[in-house]
Amino acid sequence: MKSLFAKPAYASPDAPENERLPFGRSLAFGVQHVLTMYGGILAVPLIIGNAAGLSPDEIAKMVTGTLFVGGLATILQSAGLPFLGSRLPLVQGVSFAAVATMLAIISGGNGLQDVFGAIIAASVIGFLIAPFFAKIVRFFPPVVTGTVITAIGLTLFPVAANWAMGGDNTADNYGSITNISLALLTFAIIIIFSKVGVALLSRLAILLGLIAGTVVAWTLGQADFSDVGDGVPIAFPGLLEFGVPTFDIAAIVSMVIVILVIKTETTADIIAVGEIIGTPVDSRRIADGLRADMLSSALAPLFGSFTQSAFAQNVGLVALSGIKSRWVVTAGGGIMVVLGLVPWLGQVVAAIPMPVLGGAGIVLFGTVAASGIRSLSTVKYDGNMNLVIVASALGFGMIPVVSPDFYAGFPAWFETIFHSGISSAAIVAVILNIVFNEIAAKTTTQASTFAAKPLRYLTPAHLEVLQDGDLFTGGKLVDCDGEEIPVVPEEKLPEVREKIQCGEVTTTAEIAQVVVKDKQPTTSADSSEDRENGEASISQGRGVR
Repeated sequence: MKSLFAKPAYASPDAPENERLPFGRSLAFGVQHVLTMYGGILAVPLIIGNAAGLSPDEIAKMVTGTLFVGGLATILQSAGLPFLGSRLPLVQGVSFAAVATMLAIISGGNGLQDVFGAIIAASVIGFLIAPFFAKIVRFFPPVVTGTVITAIGLTLFPVAANWAMGGDNTADNYGSITNISLALLTFAIIIIFSKVGVALLSRLAILLGLIAGTVVAWTLGQADFSDVGDGVPIAFPGLLEFGVPTFDIAAIVSMVIVILVIKTETTADIIAVGEIIGTPVDSRRIADGLRADMLSSALAPLFGSFTQSAFAQNVGLVALSGIKSRWVVTAGGGIMVVLGLVPWLGQVVAAIPMPVLGGAGIVLFGTVAASGIRSLSTVKYDGNMNLVIVASALGFGMIPVVSPDFYAGFPAWFETIFHSGISSAAIVAVILNIVFNEIAAKTTTQASTFAAKPLRYLTPAHLEVLQDGDLFTGGKLVDCDGEEIPVVPEEKLPEVREKIQCGEVTTTAEIAQVVVKDKQPTTSADSSEDRENGEASISQGRGVR
């Protein structure tokens, strides 16, 4: 019996994620990861802090605690401990999925104490069910993972657009030509560095683009570093700065739903980054990653922070930079911890203008979507419903993106789940995959009219246009999938075509039934002669394609 403590295959030093780079390069690439996600990780405490009516000083403490917890969560997820952490290059930070629910709890008069209590209780529940939840990995074949990865990239584009326009839709210069031009300039710089022949510059393209874009913004008066250095030089996040958490049942129930959404997104990110770097991801690895996710979320409120999850934009950075080492992300987590301890360093990072981040976001989020499309290119669409699975899941994933109020009239729990385009796409893709590929495949052989593979039949004249993989064996013509292709005599051709058009015939087996109907039996000598003639025709046909 295999021991639970046996080392998995991906623990090998040769695994791509276990590569160790020189300290300087690890630090540089770690900074790149931090710069990629810092806008997202800071936005949540700013939103919730203002909604809760906190003072600027209190909001600053919440921001510091968020950076500190995000760094520790990243180190736990990437470096890992026994049964904790996926040991993959995944950056952890505050999840946007919980924002709507937290705002609802605050607006209901429960306050931050109930928000923190709900997060702690729901995260403990999520921790306990992590192994069970990890079993869904069997329901994530490439048709599902490719769809979800594509949806992750597509749903993030509004974020990039908002950043490129300025990030604050109440500002006078929101969407100005200056902001958008600055974003496009940053985008162009990143593309240029990606194209140069120097590998190091190419891999640091995002970081160099952010630095160059910020310098340009500073010369235009769009970057303000005047507040850098204000306040104490070091500030360790305090415990329970915002009071002792309280536990309200209704708040906990609503937060459990959010936790399930977060676990779905994190599972998708773990699988996505595993496919990107080419390392195995099994249910044990997912369970370890989810436990780290939930433990970080349960401890975050003690430092004034919120639910933690893997950041999809950093998955895109892994794909774009080609740096697969988890130790680079671990270095990034260490940098986040330092930023949480040294306020003025965080102020420097926070001074990078949103339009510059927007320019980088276009490349990063587009890379995530492209990775999903690449995965979908390996999916077989012939004779199945995979095309419908992809189309339906992406459609549902895009609905909340193009129409954020689409589910406003539904119950709050339903809106919480489906308001996330990533969760919508993942749920629909998993359900349809189960229906069409797990259940339907065992109960029917009838092809759908949506199946990408058309019905095929041959007349003697068609034998000269055989396709690659077709094989004539045992007196039968089969395609590369082993499916027999019936030979339709000329006199039966009109009848077969008519039955296909009216829907009476939907499979190649039914075509064969039409062909053999009323057909006189032949002698064995005739059959042998026909077989030899057919084989000769095929041999001639293969030479004329």
